[in-house]
Amino acid sequence: MKLGLIIEDIPKVAAVMDARLKQAFPDIQAVTTSSLASARKLLHTYEPQIALLDLGLPDGEGIALLRENLLAKTMVIVTTIFDDDEHLFDALRAGAQGYLLKDEPDLEFIDALRGAAGGRPPLSARMARKMIAFFDLRTHEREPRLSAREQEVLSLIARGYSVRKVSEMLGVTPNTTSGYLKNVYQKLQINSRAEAALEAMRRGLVSPSIK
Repeated sequence: MKLGLIIEDIPKVAAVMDARLKQAFPDIQAVTTSSLASARKLLHTYEPQIALLDLGLPDGEGIALLRENLLAKTMVIVTTIFDDDEHLFDALRAGAQGYLLKDEPDLEFIDALRGAAGGRPPLSARMARKMIAFFDLRTHEREPRLSAREQEVLSLIARGYSVRKVSEMLGVTPNTTSGYLKNVYQKLQINSRAEAALEAMRRGLVSPSIK
């Protein structure tokens, strides 16, 4: 990670986020902005690899930037105090690749950031438990069945491996792997790696230590 963006309106919190980001990625150059308006202006000329996005900004909801496709090339990790299902799923549906609570201990927060660079979905443990509980409560629909190969693909994707790497490990083409992954997403009605990781944990395909 070379360029970072912190979108946070409280100066003391922004300073903490900046320190955590630089501990996770010592060589990163991070810019801080405090509103949707200033972020929109900045993003016309600045393309960060990673962004820490607060949800409650003075001029609106942070995920508006995701819905406006202004962070399409950026790994966006929501950093917030909101630990409820509604904010969590709204953020993931909008395209956020992670969801971390601001009151996470420093070491856990920084470890999640480092893991994100390697493909591990960054989710606070509290939010991961909420997602697992949500999936467990889907009692009105029949449990989608995955083939053995689809389970393999889900397990490897949940561990953070790229489609190309999964293809190499399974001895198939990237197009074949993409096809399996598309089937998995459709069957499980999920849209992101974060949701894939939680579903894999719920099914016992990966260790709950993945965040």
